Amino acid sequence: MKADYTLVATAAFGLESVVARELKALGYEETTIENGRVSFFGSDRDIARANIWLRCADRILLKMGQFHASDFDEAFEGIQAIPWARFIPSAGAIHVTGRSVKSRLTSVPACQSIVKKAIIESMKKRYHLDQFPETGPEFAIHFVLQNDLMTVYMDTTGPGLHKRGYRTGTGQAALKETLAAGIVILSRWKPDIPLVDPFCGSGTIAIEAALIGRNIAPGIRREFASEKWDFIEPNIWEDVRRDAREKERTVELDISASDIDENVIVKARRNARHAGVLSSVKFAHRDLINLTFNSDRGIIVCNPPYGERSGDIRSAGELMKTMREVFDGAPGWSRFVFTGFEDFEKYYGQHADSNRKLYNGRIKCYLFQFKSSGVRREA
Repeated sequence: MKADYTLVATAAFGLESVVARELKALGYEETTIENGRVSFFGSDRDIARANIWLRCADRILLKMGQFHASDFDEAFEGIQAIPWARFIPSAGAIHVTGRSVKSRLTSVPACQSIVKKAIIESMKKRYHLDQFPETGPEFAIHFVLQNDLMTVYMDTTGPGLHKRGYRTGTGQAALKETLAAGIVILSRWKPDIPLVDPFCGSGTIAIEAALIGRNIAPGIRREFASEKWDFIEPNIWEDVRRDAREKERTVELDISASDIDENVIVKARRNARHAGVLSSVKFAHRDLINLTFNSDRGIIVCNPPYGERSGDIRSAGELMKTMREVFDGAPGWSRFVFTGFEDFEKYYGQHADSNRKLYNGRIKCYLFQFKSSGVRREA
């Protein structure tokens, strides 16, 4: 079955434009950017493509409907009017979540109950059943009620898109894979340029860079909730995965990742092996002060310890000073530092050329960019 939908790629605040850029690279020209989401049009095949290919989105939602709902009757009627039986089989397991903002229907649990009841009533008309076993594939329904306008979505992803399937061991305060990929993309790194991460932890930034450099689809190794849905033909997923494998590149990358903690380096190597990019990243157990640069130009992309992660704001400040000293030894290298340390520029001793506000979970962070000077300092 081929059908056209409005699809929504949700994203962390600050990454919406990056997701929109990804979608355009995949051929989706018409996108609408809002806070935390990017909307686009697509078919069954596009549900698979977006889930398998998007690096920075959190999940892919199928928009089911939108209507005014200032009371429970309006909510019930709006939900019931959606042709649920076209998508959900009689044995489908229905799970409803949602939120209400500035609306007269303030009780989320009550709204959840009404939404599910309306879905069941709609399905009764099609299946002529009084009860539904809910023993089949899961259908996660999510509603957003804002200013008495209810928008209803169906989650096609399942576990979030950051769960690539390769990370079995993580360091303290590990970045989500989607955020790490976004940071690499925002750095404008290209596969022919060296990349260094001197605080690699579990290796997420370096691994995501290697996946980008080799054009390996981030979702190629995992499954998605919508793969079990009957209305999407199984061969669609097979075709999209086959096409993704054919697009993978065999290229030599100059990516180096190091950390002072030997245990996390072991985990980072294991993660890279599971991601299929161990040969593309050089991992090393190394203190920052021993960092060396093998080229006159390149990009440093890192997430240094800070605040809760370091456990000591003063030691974090000292680390920033050391970073400046070490990085100044490679003036031809651009530097992208992702941190939630509010006084980073003060302790680093230099104002960034630009910064971008991003969120690591609920923590407000910044991606600071320091442009290269192009002149290497003599030893």
